[in-house]
Amino acid sequence: MNLKEHAVFRRRSARGTAAACAAALALTLGLAACGSDDGDGDQTSTTTANVVPELGPDQLVSIVFESYNLAQAGPWTDTFKSLIADFQKSHPNITVTAQKPQSSTLKGYGSAATASIQAQLATGNAPDVAQLTFGDLDYTVDALGAKPLDDVVGHDAVQANFAGTHPFAPAARTLGDADGKTYGVPFVFSTPVLYYNADLFRQAGLDPEKPPTTWAEFKTAALAIKEKTGKEGSYIDCLTKVSGDWCYQALVASNGGSVISEDRSKLTFADAPAVAAVSMAQDLVTSGASPKLSQDQAYPAFARGEIGMIVESSSAQQIFLKGAAGAKPPWTLRATVMPSFGTKPVVPTNSGAALFMFGKDPAKQRAAWELIEYLTSDAAYTQITSKIGYLPLRTGLLDDPNGLKTWAAENPLVKPNLDQLARLKPWVSFPGKDYVQIRTTMLGAVENVVYNGADPQKTLTEAQEQAAKLLPRS
Repeated sequence: MNLKEHAVFRRRSARGTAAACAAALALTLGLAACGSDDGDGDQTSTTTANVVPELGPDQLVSIVFESYNLAQAGPWTDTFKSLIADFQKSHPNITVTAQKPQSSTLKGYGSAATASIQAQLATGNAPDVAQLTFGDLDYTVDALGAKPLDDVVGHDAVQANFAGTHPFAPAARTLGDADGKTYGVPFVFSTPVLYYNADLFRQAGLDPEKPPTTWAEFKTAALAIKEKTGKEGSYIDCLTKVSGDWCYQALVASNGGSVISEDRSKLTFADAPAVAAVSMAQDLVTSGASPKLSQDQAYPAFARGEIGMIVESSSAQQIFLKGAAGAKPPWTLRATVMPSFGTKPVVPTNSGAALFMFGKDPAKQRAAWELIEYLTSDAAYTQITSKIGYLPLRTGLLDDPNGLKTWAAENPLVKPNLDQLARLKPWVSFPGKDYVQIRTTMLGAVENVVYNGADPQKTLTEAQEQAAKLLPRS
């Protein structure tokens, strides 16, 4: 099953859309009623009918853009403010109010952001455009009522935005799709990257040109760093409630497992592959290869040069570079792909978010679409990648002398993220209104196993049985 088929299948399985489409097909003898997104068949209903009109040259419109990145100080907020300022210069008739989520906290940004939208919807004051994570996709469509962009601006316009001089990477295009329509345009994006301190490697007698490629090598290197340098060896920022489950899903998938069945009807995070992956992480802690630290402690400690390796989102790249340059003494940051379980292939997932539309007024919808087009343009990704470290979804920019080619040559840390894009498995969102509780229950069990020494099989099984009660009934 390819990524496009997976994006359609996962939503149709959860909501019974396949049955509805079959009925529509029998009645209409056409594919358009089923929301086909394969580029074939009749798309007239989404390209010409009920599409919001273009804005007049002097038509003044004000919209609200909500982004959790605006709750993150430093390169995130600075870059987003710059992007909004640039957009308004080129669209003087559109005024954008950029805001962080009303319930925003750096921790649990996904659920906090959706809670913010929910609260504003209740007062009839929802933002026109919002940045929400891929892990919130089901809830964003089902409960928050995000607008299907194919219906608002037309299927052709949506696909044209994915094209252009530097088209979107095929693996990214359908990550915001539901029931065969695009609800969210993928925006900021990363995969789990192994960052490491080249100076600590040398001090520990390790070759920084040959970083660990397996988790067994990762453990060996971490113990060597701890023994030879007195610094902590490693940290995997995938194993706590705060970290979210996108990276944890990559860890499990790379061991041949999953957190939910393909038809999304059964939780599988207590199956053998997941248990073995969590047991590996627990062993890192019990052996001393990884310290008992929270995300809040580990993230800055690595930046200060106090931990040898960290598995982290590439969005942390600029923070780590700044930390390495300002540390006493300064140190050299390197990056490589996520380690594997022996000879099994690494299966990276994506973090990040898409841009969703919630406005109802046609003029605001058109203005919102123009903002979405700009924020996912060549110009925007040039800033987003070079200033933050997120992967440019228009990957051709990395080979363009007028784009990011010079930057990429000077910043080889982007390469592991780019390499993993080709092997991407989409971050799966749990179905139903209780999806956050399911995710929290799972990660709470993982955290208890890894950092408190709880029995892996027993703890994960009990958590899975508890979380299964929260799945929607078919």
